[in-house]
Amino acid sequence: QVQLVESGGGLVQAGGSLRLSCTASGRTFSTYAMGWLRQAPGKEREFVAAINWSTRDTYYPESVKGRFTISRDNAKNTVYLQMNNLKPEDTAVYYCVADRQLRDIMTVSSAINYWGQGTQVTVSS
Repeated sequence: QVQLVESGGGLVQAGGSLRLSCTASGRTFSTYAMGWLRQAPGKEREFVAAINWSTRDTYYPESVKGRFTISRDNAKNTVYLQMNNLKPEDTAVYYCVADRQLRDIMTVSSAINYWGQGTQVTVSS
């Protein structure tokens, strides 16, 4: 059974930092693009970050560029999201995802292959 398990969420003050981790089990994801999506209450899910499996190129929307950094360790089947200078508008449930197509992650496609259960990030002002 394939699982993506996130950890590292929590409550932090504005300007603070958090590091999310996502460990995959049940198969190797070394050939998959991996990324993070988020969903705030009453809002649509949105793309946060993605990393290409082979080139390790990274992609971010303007809303988090310069503040968030995604990285991966294929040997550990783990992807990380370092979040700095957090803002109240970053408050959301963050989901780790994996897909063979990077564009599926960047477009928040309903066809994304694998999802984690989500981890709550709350940023207080």
